[in-house]
Amino acid sequence: MATSAAEGLTLEVVEVRKPDDMNFIFGTSHFIKTVEDLYEALATSSPAIKFGLAFCEASGDRLVRWDGNDSELIDLAKTNALAIGAGHSFIVFLKNAFPINVLKRIQAVQEVVTIHCATANPAQIILARTAQGKGVLGVIDGLSPLGVEDEAKQQERRAFLRAIGHKK
Repeated sequence: MATSAAEGLTLEVVEVRKPDDMNFIFGTSHFIKTVEDLYEALATSSPAIKFGLAFCEASGDRLVRWDGNDSELIDLAKTNALAIGAGHSFIVFLKNAFPINVLKRIQAVQEVVTIHCATANPAQIILARTAQGKGVLGVIDGLSPLGVEDEAKQQERRAFLRAIGHKK
């Protein structure tokens, strides 16, 4: 007897567990080499950067592979990757750097397929689960807007970007 594609399909929401102000990057790649190539991309981006990364292997041993240069961030990455458990997904936690500082380097890694989010916001990973495993459907990054900025808030935003050196 054939089963429909939706039979046995469940949805899951996994909250990314981290300190409130910590940035992370969550994405999908396609090969075990991702771990070493992400390490190189991050480590060479800045001598001050601290990071931990983990990758969910989708075949073979099917382990959470990991690396990094900060034990706290490595533990966060391993814990979150195991909770997410979606094949070929990866998560990177950062200190002394922001996603904007490393995102292009990560996107340039040959194995990286998609970046789902890069944020310090509270985030939830939306997953589909079947008998085969889990897949990433999307990410809820932060909270919904409460309105539209007025001119005062627009000026405040522009001043903030200049104060932190992102605009002249």
